[in-house]
Amino acid sequence: MDINGICISSTIDEHGPIYVYQTKTSRVLSFDGEIYQSCMKLNDINGLNLGYTQAMMVGLLCIPSVKSATVMGLGAGSIAKKLLNSFAELTVHAVEYREAVAQLAHQYFYLPDSARLVVHIDDAVNYIQNTDTKSDIIFSDLYNSDGMEPQQVQSAYLRHCKNGLNKHGVLVLNICHTAFKLSADLDKLLAAEFENQLLRFEIEGGNTIVLAFKNGLPSINNQALLTKSKQLQEQMNIPMQRYVQLLADFDNS
Repeated sequence: MDINGICISSTIDEHGPIYVYQTKTSRVLSFDGEIYQSCMKLNDINGLNLGYTQAMMVGLLCIPSVKSATVMGLGAGSIAKKLLNSFAELTVHAVEYREAVAQLAHQYFYLPDSARLVVHIDDAVNYIQNTDTKSDIIFSDLYNSDGMEPQQVQSAYLRHCKNGLNKHGVLVLNICHTAFKLSADLDKLLAAEFENQLLRFEIEGGNTIVLAFKNGLPSINNQALLTKSKQLQEQMNIPMQRYVQLLADFDNS
């Protein structure tokens, strides 16, 4: 889709161009001038404007409490900002391969300089293989201008993500606009690495959100989950109950 806005910043690093567009209501990060990588509403700089980023927050319902999170693929920082803004005691580690992207996130998208946010300029595979940090939840959203990063479909990457989770941790992946073979390969690897401890649901726009659990599947149809989703919906100002229902519908289909 074309981005209807004014380009307010453009830069090129060794991986290609990076653009920032501004419309009447939003700022958009794009790698090709057509596809949104991140989108921020100017009147809600800490909000999650894209539906798939909202849907990924369902993973927060499936762990007892969240004190630490890792975001694979910082982009403009939407997920990191929302987590920091919603959970006062949460520490976020964000991994971004392109230093120029992280710089633009600070400059144009209000990514804060915070003691609770650690940005790592690194390859996601290398980072997760070598870090000693354990997280309650890992969000993996690794994309470039051509689609899903092949490294997200690597057995070693998924295994190290699992090892990087705390006991009741969950890995949340966004799958979108991906070749059928790549998506099928990822399904097989996830089933093997996480021993079929998986939940998934589809949202409008074609994204599939996958939840991969380190130790056991949670119950998704009990009243406690619905109550928690209502509380989190109010806390994060996103339609959490809608996504919980999508998860339940897909699980029962």
